Amino acid sequence: MTKKIYLENPYLRQLEARITEKNYMNNKYYIKTNKTIFYPNLAGGQPGDKGTINGVEVLDTYEEGVDIVHVVKDNIHSDRVLLSIDWNNRFDYMQQHSGQHLLSSVFYKLFNGETIGFYIGKEYVYIDIDIPSINEEDIRKIEEFTNKIIFSNFLIKSYIVEKEDMDKLPVRKDPIVNSNIRIVEIDGIDFSPCCGTHLRSTGEIGIIKIRKVESYKGNIRVEFVCGNRALKDYTWKNKSIKNISKLLSSKDKDVHMKVEQLYNTKENLEKENRLLKEKLYKYMASDLIRESDKIKGINFVFNKSMNMDFKEIQNMLPYIIIFENTIALFGVKDKDNGRFVLSRSHNLEINMKKILEEISQDIKIKGGGNPQTVQGGCPKDMLDEILKAFYDKVIENIQRRIS
Repeated sequence: MTKKIYLENPYLRQLEARITEKNYMNNKYYIKTNKTIFYPNLAGGQPGDKGTINGVEVLDTYEEGVDIVHVVKDNIHSDRVLLSIDWNNRFDYMQQHSGQHLLSSVFYKLFNGETIGFYIGKEYVYIDIDIPSINEEDIRKIEEFTNKIIFSNFLIKSYIVEKEDMDKLPVRKDPIVNSNIRIVEIDGIDFSPCCGTHLRSTGEIGIIKIRKVESYKGNIRVEFVCGNRALKDYTWKNKSIKNISKLLSSKDKDVHMKVEQLYNTKENLEKENRLLKEKLYKYMASDLIRESDKIKGINFVFNKSMNMDFKEIQNMLPYIIIFENTIALFGVKDKDNGRFVLSRSHNLEINMKKILEEISQDIKIKGGGNPQTVQGGCPKDMLDEILKAFYDKVIENIQRRIS
């Protein structure tokens, strides 16, 4: 049995221990010790500790019955070992986990919202609350109340109770074990069964900042950061706002208004641009129809070297095939590849997909589409050959259709 010192003293950074069992599997060593300060990964949802044993990096830790298993890559030859944890990592998770308890408690107290799930990630933490929605003003109240509790520096303590004594405590959730139930209490404010590592007082949480709230499976998901993570979050955001305010030559408080003005201007310009492009496509389509080959009453628009990128040709195509009795075949060579598109007006019954399939039997090309329009790509040096194959097949189909 491994004695879990991290529950008794989560602030202990080093510990001398004795190896009780060691196994070698999958190029790793699996080590059990008589006691440990390493928190097992995802026990109760909290990520595990980082650190070393006799200077050898601990890759993972997990629970195995009443033992804690430490996974290391290199062998440790001594039975007597020194366990060292990464304190910054431990303290970060303590801040996030204690902050989660407090924030969940405030949601419950103010809005009767129960926490039905939580996750502590490397950057952010979130809790799922069983209420369908919440407005910004209520979020502000929750955040303000939570931070008042933090600044008041209430004690956080943990202790063991038995199942029969649980009725005496106003716990937010039922324990998952029936004996030796560990309670984490925030000085009469919150009581929660928990096996995680926690701070001594709410003041050490530092601050809680709610980053966003979104709907999730009929509930709300609240993403937040605590302590040092909140400081880092503020730092990069402050830097971004400062840089944007310099670019816009405005005060930081006016940045949102300035960006909104720029966005509206951009939207208007894009709308004007779309309208101008539509007019341009109509003019270009009319010119292409006028200059097209007339084959048995069909307008055949064939261009191997349009001075446009492929996306522009795709956008222009509907303005061409809106003309009845029209077929359009385009090819474009970019820096590395060739691309083609073949389409027809709705009143023609030529199956372009079938033409693509027939050509694909003789020439290896990538493409797809439907009976009206097909498109694809090919090696740059093969484009002319492929366009000629399409041209010949289209002419063949036109002749067959007329005869």
